[in-house]
Amino acid sequence: MSTNAPIGRLTNYDPRRAGRYRLVGRLGRGGQGTVYLGEDEDGGFAAVKVLNVDVRLDARARERFLREIAAARQVASFCTAQILDVDVDGDPPYVASEFIEGRNLGDEVTRHGPLHGTRLERMAISTITALAAIHQAGVVHCDFKPGNVVCGPDGARVIDFGIARAAGDAGHSTVVGSPSYMSPERYANAGVGPPADVFAWAATVAYAASGEPPFGTDSMPAIMNRVLNEAPRLPGLGSALDELLRDCLRKDPGARPQAREALLRLVEGGGPVQDPRLAESVQLVTQVVPREEPRNHRDVAGIVLAVVMGAAGALAGYQVTHEVPPAAILGGAALAATYLVRTMLAGRESARVP
Repeated sequence: MSTNAPIGRLTNYDPRRAGRYRLVGRLGRGGQGTVYLGEDEDGGFAAVKVLNVDVRLDARARERFLREIAAARQVASFCTAQILDVDVDGDPPYVASEFIEGRNLGDEVTRHGPLHGTRLERMAISTITALAAIHQAGVVHCDFKPGNVVCGPDGARVIDFGIARAAGDAGHSTVVGSPSYMSPERYANAGVGPPADVFAWAATVAYAASGEPPFGTDSMPAIMNRVLNEAPRLPGLGSALDELLRDCLRKDPGARPQAREALLRLVEGGGPVQDPRLAESVQLVTQVVPREEPRNHRDVAGIVLAVVMGAAGALAGYQVTHEVPPAAILGGAALAATYLVRTMLAGRESARVP
């Protein structure tokens, strides 16, 4: 196995096993626990988060944790790291997720500088698509940030969704997150919902494009004051994308677009889409979806665009491996998208027949 992800050595204080996984190295540490590289009996690898909180001590916390994780396991896997195993009764308690090879977005920007052009657009589209899928499953990520976006060979993937919220519930705290990417309502301890994720996504895109989050990186009181009272500092990304990020960074969570709306704005003239092959595929799909029924259009487009964004990830993989022709990738995505549209619309029409 080869990977660009930094893997640290285990210390004398680290566990050597978590359930069926042998822990072979450290991948990182966060507010909810330490993440290890785990190897199963078949030689497969997983990212194993050993939790800081013991959810076995509170029956209600345990039930909430399992409910959150069960919902997270239902999220479509096209732009995320799928949850594989959960054991809250084990010693230690852990959550194992798909291991994605590659550096996280924060490390990538630190090492190679800000993202521009098609690299930025692919990251933005892939991650907002992932958030749309996460929210569709009834899950809130709760800690969306550059460290939870992995730049893998098949495109950007979102990790750790649902775990921060579940661990926060188990620890009886609703303030969980990274200061530079936390929304105003998070600082006010006013509950966590999908709008907080949208806020964090916009802050992450701004960071990826400039190397600096829009509300700074200094002390937490200073960051909090800017989040609550000041306008974000955004790089010049063009009026349409700047406008979308500003809308997503509004102080009032009710004034922010939903993740699915932000995705549609990105691919329907509100964002860059500079790669001609990706733009061509997106144009084909948006032409297939009828315009006379805006509500149906958005419902269907959310699913169809997920297919196209999966193709965009595969296209990124092609640029590394050159194993699959781009025409086959985008052609397959277009056929699948067209089939989905026609099938769903036919179902809607039959449902209207008395």
